[in-house]
Amino acid sequence: MTEVVSVARDGADAARAALERTIAAGGVAVFPADGLYGLACDPLDAAAIRRIHEIKGRDDGKPSAVMYFSPLAMRELLGGLGPRARAAVAALLPGPVTLVLANPERRYPLACRSNPQRLGVRLIEGPLAGAMCPVFQTSANRSGAPAPGSFAAVPKPILAAADLAIDGGELTGLPSTVVDLAAIDEDGSWRVLREGALSAGDLAAALASVGLG
Repeated sequence: MTEVVSVARDGADAARAALERTIAAGGVAVFPADGLYGLACDPLDAAAIRRIHEIKGRDDGKPSAVMYFSPLAMRELLGGLGPRARAAVAALLPGPVTLVLANPERRYPLACRSNPQRLGVRLIEGPLAGAMCPVFQTSANRSGAPAPGSFAAVPKPILAAADLAIDGGELTGLPSTVVDLAAIDEDGSWRVLREGALSAGDLAAALASVGLG
């Protein structure tokens, strides 16, 4: 039976503790990101990732981002980046962006899929901020269906298939902006792969503020 935790009723501390406990146990959680509800599991647990694909109804072979809730949890990852990539991460995170970074150490290969030299990462604020477990994350919808922006919009079969469901209320309904920074340390280039919650102007301004315009 799915454990349901409400941020409004039970508090953020209880939601964070439940998420950390579920991920550590190899479970799957429905959780509120910043704009949309997602499915999460341990990014190193192949069986849990397979469960997520089964819950969604199809494995489309696409890479997924690894999401962090605490900057401290990102320290090891940041240590492997070049100076420009680190500056871009500092300028854009936490925020409604997914950053595709060079991954020479081939961290989290199950999330990278066919190209382990590129890794998508997120760091978000909100009620789960401070949780120390990075997660493999994807939207909490059946493949091809709209991604839910509220707990009420998460399909009932997805809630029933998860070990934990965290009700964070209504979110913005906007996906993250996806930014390719994989070559930024080589030649300073970056590009938007998907427009989303962070506007192109705000994105460019944030990068320009650290000399990466």
